[in-house]
Amino acid sequence: MNALQNMTVEELVQLFSEITAKQGDALRHYKIQQYKKLFAQMMGVANELKSRPGDQRRALMVLYEHPLPKVRLMAAHMTLALAYPAARAVIQNIVDKKEWPFAGDAGMTLDNLDSGFYKPT
Repeated sequence: MNALQNMTVEELVQLFSEITAKQGDALRHYKIQQYKKLFAQMMGVANELKSRPGDQRRALMVLYEHPLPKVRLMAAHMTLALAYPAARAVIQNIVDKKEWPFAGDAGMTLDNLDSGFYKPT
């Protein structure tokens, strides 16, 4: 059993928030290797939530109101398959507010969703 399996859903959401906040810092400072490591950690948390009964990624929706755009963006990405309209609205809001550099990723996400290239699972 790994450490994530021993955590509560609330603890996993908090960890997701901390990891994605650090991702934002790494991206802004061009620390690509650090970003990649953090991305893998974030996916580990998301996959643990997904594996829980009822797909507990929904718990990430509390992060839709987080002050940091990177945290909101990644929470929305991870919940698109479960709460599409709400998650898409979060992504659109990041674009509309021009919260750079994350607005670029958000805009590409919307384009890929609209074209059918990106299908959330």
